[in-house]
Amino acid sequence: IIQGLNTAGAKNPVFMLDEIDKIGMDFRGDPSAALLEALDPQQNNTFSDHYLEVPFDLSEVLFITTANVLETIPLALRDRLEVIPFPGYTETEKLHIAKNFLLPKLFTDHGLKKRALSFSDSALSDIIQKHTREAGVRDLERQLATIIRKVTRKLVESPSSKQIALTKEIIHKYLGPAKYTHQMAETKDEIGRATGLAWTPVGGEILDIEVVKMPGKGKLTLTGQLGTVMKESALAALSFARAYASKFGVKEDFNMDDIHIHVPEGGIKKDGPSAGIAITTALISMFMKKPFRKEVCMTGEVTLRGKVLGIGGMKEKVLAAHRAGLKVVILPADNKKDMEDIPKEIKKDMKFYFAKTMEDVLKIALK
Repeated sequence: IIQGLNTAGAKNPVFMLDEIDKIGMDFRGDPSAALLEALDPQQNNTFSDHYLEVPFDLSEVLFITTANVLETIPLALRDRLEVIPFPGYTETEKLHIAKNFLLPKLFTDHGLKKRALSFSDSALSDIIQKHTREAGVRDLERQLATIIRKVTRKLVESPSSKQIALTKEIIHKYLGPAKYTHQMAETKDEIGRATGLAWTPVGGEILDIEVVKMPGKGKLTLTGQLGTVMKESALAALSFARAYASKFGVKEDFNMDDIHIHVPEGGIKKDGPSAGIAITTALISMFMKKPFRKEVCMTGEVTLRGKVLGIGGMKEKVLAAHRAGLKVVILPADNKKDMEDIPKEIKKDMKFYFAKTMEDVLKIALK
């Protein structure tokens, strides 16, 4: 820090501390303890540098730090930071960034004239959806650069004055088969399943939740690499679903049935409370033998009394639902305020319902 001040030649510069969430704590010491003193405006006016061995006033320095996840930043250090969350880019935003910024930059870097090569919008969308999975555009730039390098070589080997048009159909010749696939909406209404929505650091995803019961001793099995919060959510969902089914006249004794809740894509770790209402709906669909509507998806936490609680990451989740072709989204009433973040074209294309209780959810979700 002192060296940086010396280089800047000022006592009030802006310091950029990148990737603060990657701080490691080991036998060599704890860097976050040193940062506590440096970043806290209440105590950094007497910051003591171990090289100079004299106190130095850092109160005029503006520190900006970046992080991908907050959970790995020590609590004491996080308490001293003002957190400004940035959502990931939507697919439409990535398309415009690629057209207006990335491609002109890459053409210049590779010595290509703009008219030598053109990308169709469908080709760019294909690259964004099937060859990248990220919150930003770093990998997208890398994939576009790969294509441009191959085209440049082709032009050097056999010069042509014709413009090369890259379409969706010929992208795979340059990038190979699709690296990623996104789950799409189901094609028929089914009993014992529900579509939930999940947030990931690289955007939203849809979660298929499947439930099955078989004769046994009342054992609950949870599979699909679920974290602690999601397991507890499933237990609360099962208790509510059993109580709800008996209240509405289901005569079967579920206490003697083994119940298996599975969230596919077992290779991916899943956690968080927002699948609560989807798990509950899948269970009630199975208990009451009512099919779940294929065009519906939902997100929200559930309580034992059947209340629907708010969630985070709503924009990313709704965008994932739209991409998958789902038309009806059930959201917690507490999240109505977040609707201003949803793009207008998606609001026109989808129906949004805000639920306060599980009864509100089931009226829409089950046939």
